[in-house]
Amino acid sequence: MTAAPDPSRRAPAAPVRPERLAVVKGHGTENDFVLVDDRAGALDLLPADVRFLTDRRAGLGADGVIRLAPSADLPEGRACLAEDAAAVWFMDYRNADGTAAEMCGNGVRVTALFAERLGAWDGAGELVLGTRAGVRRVRRVLDPTAPAADAVGPPWYAVEMGAWRLVGGGTDTAGDAEVHVHGLPVARPGLSVDVGNPHTVVALADVRELEAADLAAAPQVSPAPPHGTNVELVVPLGEHSGPDGLVGEVRMRVHERGVGETRSCGTGACAAAMAVRTWAGAGAPDAWWVHVPGGTVQVTALPGGRVELAGPAVLVADAVLALPTPS
Repeated sequence: MTAAPDPSRRAPAAPVRPERLAVVKGHGTENDFVLVDDRAGALDLLPADVRFLTDRRAGLGADGVIRLAPSADLPEGRACLAEDAAAVWFMDYRNADGTAAEMCGNGVRVTALFAERLGAWDGAGELVLGTRAGVRRVRRVLDPTAPAADAVGPPWYAVEMGAWRLVGGGTDTAGDAEVHVHGLPVARPGLSVDVGNPHTVVALADVRELEAADLAAAPQVSPAPPHGTNVELVVPLGEHSGPDGLVGEVRMRVHERGVGETRSCGTGACAAAMAVRTWAGAGAPDAWWVHVPGGTVQVTALPGGRVELAGPAVLVADAVLALPTPS
């Protein structure tokens, strides 16, 4: 059950930028975040604050900042409440460069664990969470990689990620973009996939090519997507029979817009699995293991063109930071 905001809470006349900020550090398959409790709806974080918090030398270091806030306090949150009245909490996600992003699949799982710790969700049933990509539903699940049911490890969460689609409408499944990746000799075709945020998936021949790619600089995508794009490099690893049927496997690296290369990307894992499933054609598995530098997640194609992401979430530290004086 999700704990609703106190109906007697009165928002301040204007959000306040504090001098010192209590935060929590967490990650999902090493895609890491600074988490901020703003259930009172009282904080004003500037883009410069986000850049400071995520700076790995001057700040705490992370791929992004997640502020847990009342949905009623944000226009996008009120739209989520109109979609589902249970979406009382909103995941306000900011890229490391300070820009707002639609959502983050790994971040949703870490937000769920954060909400549990705060008492905003009891971990039972579903957590209904507002995001700029719409409502996301999260539930606790067993870790399918654990060697035994009682194995100790980080909790796993499954996120109903909503609809996915081929941006080109599925008319050219081989690729609708050309992608030049530093470290690879020639441009490669890329398939544009929308999972609430934009992705371009590029298939490589083998793991050696994947390791040769230099993602320190952003890959060049043509035609350039109007709002930028995450770029996933994938190596299909084949299919095998599992307890629940046929399962596919993919290895992936990702360059995230506004961040750079990250150890994992949840929406990117969904985009990569759905792209490889599209390329595989009729009879392809619905379930996929996606191996990223930070670990492994499970992606499942759901009926109605929707997709689910499951994986671990970890909280690693509490900190209080002094925010720098705005210039």
